Amino acid sequence: MLDNEDNLKNIIDFVLTGSKKMGATAAEADIGVGIGLSANVRKGQIDKLEYEREKGLSVTLYIDGKKGSASTSDFSDTALKNTMEAAINIAKHSSHDQHAGLVDKKFMAKDIPDLDLYHPSLISAEEAIELAIKCEKSAFEHDDRISNSDGSIVSTYSGINLYGNSNDFINGWRWSNHMIDCTVIAEDKSGMQRDGWYTKSCDFNELESIKHISKEAARRTVGRLGARKLGTSEVPVIFEAPVASGLFSAFITAISGSSLYRRASFLLDKKGEEVFANHVNISENPHLKKALGSAPFDNDGVATKERCLIENGVLKDYVLSGYSARKLGLETTGNAGGVHNLTIDAGENNLSEMIKNMNNGLLITDMIGFGINQITGDYSRGASGFWIENGEIAFPVEEITVAGNLIDMYKNIICVGNDVDKRGNILTGSVMIDKMVIAGK
Repeated sequence: MLDNEDNLKNIIDFVLTGSKKMGATAAEADIGVGIGLSANVRKGQIDKLEYEREKGLSVTLYIDGKKGSASTSDFSDTALKNTMEAAINIAKHSSHDQHAGLVDKKFMAKDIPDLDLYHPSLISAEEAIELAIKCEKSAFEHDDRISNSDGSIVSTYSGINLYGNSNDFINGWRWSNHMIDCTVIAEDKSGMQRDGWYTKSCDFNELESIKHISKEAARRTVGRLGARKLGTSEVPVIFEAPVASGLFSAFITAISGSSLYRRASFLLDKKGEEVFANHVNISENPHLKKALGSAPFDNDGVATKERCLIENGVLKDYVLSGYSARKLGLETTGNAGGVHNLTIDAGENNLSEMIKNMNNGLLITDMIGFGINQITGDYSRGASGFWIENGEIAFPVEEITVAGNLIDMYKNIICVGNDVDKRGNILTGSVMIDKMVIAGK
């Protein structure tokens, strides 16, 4: 059972009131409390079983433009007072920052919508173990070439987050997150390959079936057997939906306040300009029911709202917290802590149709490394996937590098598939880009 919400609000109020008495001119605090269960099995045996109960409070205090932060997992009065004192002492010895402080009261969330994010699971440890064993066993049964396993995991987590500040704001919401994951190893005369599949949802009852997860894990793993390298060439590339999200996370970093005020972004001063292909539309949708990225307010207490970031390829807005907005002389966009359900409008075609339309090129299903220069947009990452010939998968490929520049890549997006991956905060289908350089041999 999670802690009583009223009790947690009282703790925040205690901290905010006490901080002012200690000399803080402004204060904010957030509390996170959660319980979770995770069962990890490998080759039919329990590898790890974990039960966790977490709680923590962080407090940030301001003394006329000086900032200090401290945290604790002890909610006793003594521990809370010690945490406040630590934050006060840090603030006193910090440098003055004219932009430090709370977001104006007028931006605080007033109405907290019910986003249907809290669906705690009643699954027992025994049931979680049984499901994990069943999932792994099913993957082995799908194909004789599956020879080993990296494990199957069943995990559940439920929590509550509350945030308060000295602008008379205290609120929060309950949430849950559940996952089933299966990773297996296949082997034939060509060697060994590893892959898997997972499902994730705030509602345990809406997770994909064990049969589907195991079948997909087996299919993806066996499909990698006999992988080849490729020579250097310039070809069309499809990023499968689970890896396509990385293209858009780089975009969000580029239009985030910290990158902009540091002038360390390949999209610096591009607001109002066409930075994507003119058919691409990207929005933020923080109030989607049961979506993993939904939130009624950001880490500053600012109300989140649906808004357009890219309209017909044109950059319409930035991603700003209260602090970064002040640094830039702008208003907060409700993005302290990041974006909430970044949604890339899907096209009409699924992945199979995109492959057929591409004719010849590369389908990327897995990526390695983080070779992105956020200042220049230069992009170079290790990849594996499949070579496409005449609109069909010809053979698997591995140990290749795919390279380009994000400025060009965004403008050369041919289409976005309708196979939207909803297991994270970036909701996108597969993405086809006109041409990229690939190298391997």
